[in-house]
Amino acid sequence: MLVLSSPATSLELLPPSVSGEYCCRIPLNLYNSATGKELATQADIGRHLRLLETSITNQFIQVQLCEDGYLAWLSLNDIETLESCPKIYQSKKIFRRQIEKNIPKIIAFTKAAMKQPNYYLWGGTTAPNYDCSGLMQAAFCASGIWLPRDSYQQQAFVKKISYEELLPGDLIFFANNKVDHVALYLGNGYYIHSSGQEVGRNKIAIDPLSDGGDKVSTYYYQKIYSFGRIMESYSPYID
Repeated sequence: MLVLSSPATSLELLPPSVSGEYCCRIPLNLYNSATGKELATQADIGRHLRLLETSITNQFIQVQLCEDGYLAWLSLNDIETLESCPKIYQSKKIFRRQIEKNIPKIIAFTKAAMKQPNYYLWGGTTAPNYDCSGLMQAAFCASGIWLPRDSYQQQAFVKKISYEELLPGDLIFFANNKVDHVALYLGNGYYIHSSGQEVGRNKIAIDPLSDGGDKVSTYYYQKIYSFGRIMESYSPYID
């Protein structure tokens, strides 16, 4: 049995995992530190993760999500919602030709998400509330295509393209000092994204890719950093 202990809690037990990985039985919140004060990301049902047993702090343990290699902190209260995975996660290589076939489904995913009552959630990757990169990751993942988690990671992963090369399904990146926002290009001069409350719409919305729109769309147009195309699914190497 894997024993997880903390000075403030009784022993937490999990059955051993032959693969060294565990699967989520319910959607889980994962945090950016062992304080649990700020959401980093979410793990939907069925996602694989590894427990980093040497990183137990307070009531949290550091974990690594297998599909995107993301590091975050899991509350020990949620340990019992995990189950051992008989096999390790194995990524499927998906290349551009297959991705192109899925672009209509990916766009449809984002539009369907927009129609549901939702608000912008920092760290959100599961329905109905997403952050910008969480929406992109979820939309592509629904078609079996994994992306890195954060917008700046997604920007580093894609093939850089010009404005003139934009096609539906390409990504648009926005930045101040560094990339901090991402949207999905829909075609015909419009994109869809989940934007925040202070400088956005606090929900998923469609905006024009121009400086002739309202205050929100003009703000983002002035922040455009680059454009990118997904050429293959993301496959992180996990030690």
